[in-house]
Amino acid sequence: MLYNYPLVAALMSIILAQVIKVPISLITKRTWNMKLGFSTGGMPSSHSAAVCSLAAAVGIDEGFSSALFAIAVIVSAITMFDAAGIRRHAGIHATFINRLMSATSDRGRWDSSKALKELLGHRPIEVVVGAIFGIFISIVLDFTIY
Repeated sequence: MLYNYPLVAALMSIILAQVIKVPISLITKRTWNMKLGFSTGGMPSSHSAAVCSLAAAVGIDEGFSSALFAIAVIVSAITMFDAAGIRRHAGIHATFINRLMSATSDRGRWDSSKALKELLGHRPIEVVVGAIFGIFISIVLDFTIY
């Protein structure tokens, strides 16, 4: 498994992207939130980092004209579109539903522990940064280890 450069690059990208979400949030929002390291959403998109790292590593390993690279690029595009589109809109809907439930509950009897998760998807910039981050990780791994 350690000899599978595309797999190692993708796994390393997703882990590192999740880890750096915490200090980025500390710098930008001035809040220390360790939960970001284990949740969806936020800067950068770890899903985008993983799939773009995988695609870049496959391209470097197998060739940019290979069928495997083409598959990895299409899977990356679908994943990033989903993160910035469908999942983001689901999170926006969850925010409105939570506000509606809170505002219309009978004398504050709404159980906020049952609130819908709001941080699901990504803003487009988070997806782009995740993609660039993932490609960068694959290039660095190629030059240093593989």
